[in-house]
Amino acid sequence: MDLKLDNKSALVSGSTTGIGFAIAQTLAQEGAAVIVNGRSEQRVTQAIDKIKQTTPNAKVTGIVADLATKAGVEEVFAQVPQVDILINNLGIYEPKGFFEITDEDWLHILEVNVLSGVRLSRKYLQKMLAQNWGRIIFISSESGFQIPVEMIHYGVTKTAQVSLARGLAEMTVGSAVTVNSVLPGPTRSEGVEEFISQMGKEKGLSASEVEAEFFQKVRPSSLIQRFATNEEVATLVAYLSSPLASATNGAAVRVDGGVIRSI
Repeated sequence: MDLKLDNKSALVSGSTTGIGFAIAQTLAQEGAAVIVNGRSEQRVTQAIDKIKQTTPNAKVTGIVADLATKAGVEEVFAQVPQVDILINNLGIYEPKGFFEITDEDWLHILEVNVLSGVRLSRKYLQKMLAQNWGRIIFISSESGFQIPVEMIHYGVTKTAQVSLARGLAEMTVGSAVTVNSVLPGPTRSEGVEEFISQMGKEKGLSASEVEAEFFQKVRPSSLIQRFATNEEVATLVAYLSSPLASATNGAAVRVDGGVIRSI
């Protein structure tokens, strides 16, 4: 399927690894001019090189900036004052009991996961409305609907992203701009790979055994009973970024493997 992304520009925050990288790679494969973002020159360069290895003609550039900060957002906007597609992917998580989460922890995760998207959307949405075309997508999580007790602060930020996306979508009435959120379930990201490896060593289990135990005990409602791949999430994001998804606006779209039981 041709997603008709040729000549569209896309900024993907936090895109040197994991879901963000897969989104950048998929958009580049579909012909979009992609801007990769990370905090390290080395990581950004490595991501660009990797994309070009699989897609030699990819239109991909990079910007090194910490988009969890106001200064980082200003720096990116100064270099790239307009984009057609904004993917608010930047995010962190930290398993931590509620009584151990400090005010500083709360403020930090809110700034990274929520305010980064607020600031970027504030910069780019007006221009999208002025040109009467654009896509903003927040990479939220099933944890925004089913708050994980082991990291409540993370779940709260993911709920906030869904609300933020819906609120911004209300500003696009009658235009060809859409704002949506995507809710991945447990996904085989870099952090998950490290978790699987560590748990396997501690318990003397293989990677497949650790995965099976996780879905039996931690996410038993999953219908696919496995971690989704980064590419499976990226495929949905690429579709929502395209002109073909023009009737999907203000939605929280799941790619959660059926973890969320509610209809």
